[in-house]
Amino acid sequence: MRIRIPFEITAQDAIALQNRLAPLVAQHTDLPEKVAGLVGCDATYFNGSTVAAATLVNYKSLNALRARLVRERTRFPYVPGLLAFREGPAVLRAVRALRAKSYVCLVDAHGIAHPRRFGLACFVGLALNRPTIGVAKSLLCGVTEGDFVLDEEGRRLAEIVPLPDSKKVIYVSVGHKVSLKDAVMIVKRCLNARGPIPINLAHDQVTKRKWEIKKSNQAFS
Repeated sequence: MRIRIPFEITAQDAIALQNRLAPLVAQHTDLPEKVAGLVGCDATYFNGSTVAAATLVNYKSLNALRARLVRERTRFPYVPGLLAFREGPAVLRAVRALRAKSYVCLVDAHGIAHPRRFGLACFVGLALNRPTIGVAKSLLCGVTEGDFVLDEEGRRLAEIVPLPDSKKVIYVSVGHKVSLKDAVMIVKRCLNARGPIPINLAHDQVTKRKWEIKKSNQAFS
């Protein structure tokens, strides 16, 4: 699905767009017949630019296959709950540059565990029309009850998953075309103490590139 974000979009219009798109998010599993890979996404921004990375790992072995980095001007200010409009365009460019097939996408952000049920993972999943999972390090909305994050009506927004050999937890939520149960299953099979391996690899890529740019004083052009 093509999601057009005007360059001069306001926060009010961004919220309206989230509200229009949220009902389109599929919360049931629609995986390819054979999942070949997992794609991890992460982004960082500094000095007016955004660097995003997407990494592809083999679904069975979790071995890294390839990675892609993109850098572009940051198009939107930091506004809590509107991360999709700040990072989304660059993340999508990075994932598409992988030219991967038959994959599940893991995004370092929330999916439906979001005030308007449309976090960055939903934006990415809907735009790619791929099974997508949100993996976040902190809560954005909802209340915790046992292993789950619930909305005001008691519906499950996310599952709380402990990291192995760590006291930290992550919050796994539906991005698109995957049930919460299957999202958690997929995330657990690629976890280490830092989080899901595909996202870790993407994070390492953007961090390395960020410091390379800073060290070289490379201006954005």
